[in-house]
Amino acid sequence: MSNNTAPDSWESQADTNSTNNSPSHGTDVTAKFSTLNVNAVEFVPSFSFGSPKAAEDVSSPLEGQSKEASPQHQPVLNGTPSTSPIEPPEANDPPPVPPASGNDTSPTGVGGSWEDVADEDSTASGAAQVTTPEDDDEEVSGEEQLKQKKKKPAKNVEVEEKKEHINVVFIGHVDAGKSTIGGQIMALTGMVDKRTLEKYQREACEKSRESWYLSWALDTNQEERDKGKTVEVGRAFFETDRKHFTILDAPGHKSFVPNMIGGAAQADLAVLVISARKGEFETGFDRGGQTREHAMLAKTAGVKYLVVLVNKMDDPTVNWDEARYNECRDKILPYLKKLGFNLNKDLFFLPCSGQLGQNLKEPVDKSICTWYDGAAFIPFIDNLPQINRKADGPFMMPIVDKYKDMGTVVMGKVESGECRKGQNLIIMPNRTPVIVDMLLSDDDEVSRIVSGENVKVKVKGVEEEDVSPGFVLCDAVNPVHTCRIFDAQLVIIEHKSIICAGYSAVMHIHCAAEEVTVKALICLIEKKTGEKSKTRPRFVKQDQIAIMRIECAGVICLEPFKEFPQMGRFTLRDENRTIAIGKVLKLVE
Repeated sequence: MSNNTAPDSWESQADTNSTNNSPSHGTDVTAKFSTLNVNAVEFVPSFSFGSPKAAEDVSSPLEGQSKEASPQHQPVLNGTPSTSPIEPPEANDPPPVPPASGNDTSPTGVGGSWEDVADEDSTASGAAQVTTPEDDDEEVSGEEQLKQKKKKPAKNVEVEEKKEHINVVFIGHVDAGKSTIGGQIMALTGMVDKRTLEKYQREACEKSRESWYLSWALDTNQEERDKGKTVEVGRAFFETDRKHFTILDAPGHKSFVPNMIGGAAQADLAVLVISARKGEFETGFDRGGQTREHAMLAKTAGVKYLVVLVNKMDDPTVNWDEARYNECRDKILPYLKKLGFNLNKDLFFLPCSGQLGQNLKEPVDKSICTWYDGAAFIPFIDNLPQINRKADGPFMMPIVDKYKDMGTVVMGKVESGECRKGQNLIIMPNRTPVIVDMLLSDDDEVSRIVSGENVKVKVKGVEEEDVSPGFVLCDAVNPVHTCRIFDAQLVIIEHKSIICAGYSAVMHIHCAAEEVTVKALICLIEKKTGEKSKTRPRFVKQDQIAIMRIECAGVICLEPFKEFPQMGRFTLRDENRTIAIGKVLKLVE
């Protein structure tokens, strides 16, 4: 009798402590002991999971329950099946993933161009992870899965992040209408309200700049507004039903090409704006104009698609004339093909009027333009194929800008991996350890950022003056490589004299600009056959391809092009001209 009373008193004590007052006390006790004894596998089948599972299958939901219960400060749920049915599918989901990534390892591009190699690498590494953030969650297992379950409020945010993030840079000659088109897109998509536009219009009229008011949505600087000239890369964003776009409005003036390179380095899609107005197109495209250089820099920066917008079609000198549109297209097409763009594959032409907003969101009226029957600009870029991201790699974000705001905030595009709030990272090349304090995507706070997004990251552990554009915020375990001397393959595009050992120029690689010196010329490469010369050349000149050893003034962050194209392609500039484009072959020291 005494033996029976002791368990009864334990049961009543369990009842008072627990929230469940069900009459079946026996099952309560077993449930209690099973949750206390995590390793006691034999108690698990009576845990009301529906069907008996293998020991390893059941142990993970058990751990998940105990982990989930702790942050909410509530008693153990006595094995009630409120959360348990959700757990087994999560344990069973990962197996289908490997076949998907396996299928993606068969690259389609076989050609010898740099971009083909880059596409092969990116397709092989991360094509399966492109789709949605949910897929990323499925691949994570074990401890990381439990960490994600703890952050219940963040799940709602991650569901909203399904839209693909595309960075669009507007490039082209001065006064082609880049900022105006950007402002008009923001007005058409409702990102700038009508009252603000009317205010801009009034202010522009007061300064006798009536036609500039749309560009003021992106040119927020007073100096830019007064001169009608973009200096810094303007930022804005708009959304469609399928995608989230970040607009990067690059300056067109040749004095600000370094700023334009910083914008192009963050872009996935470049929009080359050319003016159809008589005389303006010719000025921009002839030598000395920026249309050629901007198109070449966009290709070097690694943009996947180039859309050429033939703007100012409503101008009295053009009046939506098909012959003028064809003339502009036919003049620029051979040059773009020479750069490596393929028409209707990664190069597209569209007519438009930025000032009136024609053919930007809605197709142009047939009464105005009878000959064009293609899609308008925004629906067109919305329907472009999805871009392969390096979603499964270590986190890497080249820093394009920084500022102080209750701490140090760094800006840039996530080139690889993902990052969460509270994560430990380092800033290279100084190896400064930092903690992620806040993540901002388009000024909205988020709990997680993924590859392809243009973001601001507030970090703890570093002062703003200790960070420079060109530094890289990256994973502490697997950081970006740094070096001072490397071997690279260069194509000399435009240089009047010869280049030999000792030649100095400014190198732009991702967001960094660094002075470099040619240490030695290793060999020449024959353009047609790809064969390397047996003897070392004494010099190289325009239109030649050479492998050189290059020395930087300081330590910089970079990766071999074959392993990480975004961090391995660069341009050399001298006397305000782009003289060569290149790719990193090998890091020496």
